[in-house]
Amino acid sequence: MKKTPKKKQNKSLFYRISAWLHLWLGLISGIILVIVCLTGCIWVFNEEITGWMQPETKIARQDAAVIPPSRILEIAAREYPGKPASYAIYREGRVIEVNVGGRRSGSTLKLNPYTGDVVAKVTRKDGEVDFFRWILNGHRFLWMPYKIGRPIVNYSTLVFVITLVTGMVLWWPKKWNKTTREQSFSIKWGASFKRVNYDLHNVLGFYSLLILFAIGMTGMVWGIEWYSKGLYWVTAGGKSLPAYKELKSDSTQAASNHLSLGQAMDRTWQQVAAKNSRATGFYISFPDTSKAASAISMIVYPSKGQYYNNVRYTFDRHTLAELKDNSVYGQPYEEAGFGTKLRRMNYDIHVGSIMGLPGKFLAFFASLIGATLPVTGFLIWWGRKKKKPQPAPVKKAVAVI
Repeated sequence: MKKTPKKKQNKSLFYRISAWLHLWLGLISGIILVIVCLTGCIWVFNEEITGWMQPETKIARQDAAVIPPSRILEIAAREYPGKPASYAIYREGRVIEVNVGGRRSGSTLKLNPYTGDVVAKVTRKDGEVDFFRWILNGHRFLWMPYKIGRPIVNYSTLVFVITLVTGMVLWWPKKWNKTTREQSFSIKWGASFKRVNYDLHNVLGFYSLLILFAIGMTGMVWGIEWYSKGLYWVTAGGKSLPAYKELKSDSTQAASNHLSLGQAMDRTWQQVAAKNSRATGFYISFPDTSKAASAISMIVYPSKGQYYNNVRYTFDRHTLAELKDNSVYGQPYEEAGFGTKLRRMNYDIHVGSIMGLPGKFLAFFASLIGATLPVTGFLIWWGRKKKKPQPAPVKKAVAVI
């Protein structure tokens, strides 16, 4: 019996491995990536959406001093007796947002920055969060217990980055000509559903590739320790990432401290505000008075809507001495090396704000496309799986004369 010759493989081993990885890694992580990408594109405009939906939170800028931290403490104690203020956020042209009772899920006071009037008061029960915190929880750990959901999101992001690279390999035309250019860069809208779906996956995937790659690479910085340290080591010229160390007040000086918390906050606030008179925002963290070592922390934001060039200050709440920060945020951005600058830009790159509002739109649309890629990819695979085999051609009998 004559054997049928095997079909010759016209694809390289590298291509076939890439295709295998792209298919199965995409199928395994698809649902997770849809959730992560959708929640990510919603989060990008959380500040803008909040301001649009709550116009009362916009306060016109005035040539007047804003209320000091001590006043914030007084108002918080009056509105929520027995619940300490955790932090306050000053933003130019907006109310002061004060978290009371807990950093993650506490209640919120929104104050007029010039008069201290209560503009809004949001009281939450333990564990209750607002819409955007709920979106962020889904983005970071899929609304699961943190220790379970966080690694799933982190390594699914790593899988996504791999599928982006393998997708580029599959997209790359073997030959560049007019036909392959049209197939690679444009969507044939008048074709069948299968063809349009295929083009949506390939063409939109290509156009969003670089942005999605940057979003994925920056996203892993917060969750995969070996990757985070390795990336810093490479970009910082072989230097190790400085370990995070909580700065603490000298608890032995607590007995000799005659300043109230409000007085200590106001003195450090005046010092920081004087050095940064043109700043567009401040984040003030109130120390936990039940812990003698808890310190005063303040972050200054020079640029509206951006975080990479922030300046951080930490003070001993008993002596008011400034504490030295040895982290990547411990020196002015302008004086930092490339690796440190890149690490400080990580969040702004991740959400697109590094390029201002246009960058946010790019991040939004890229994330939206990213959410569609697992869906269109699954439909391509399912269509091929269900494709009916073509019947073998029937040979015509040769007439014998």
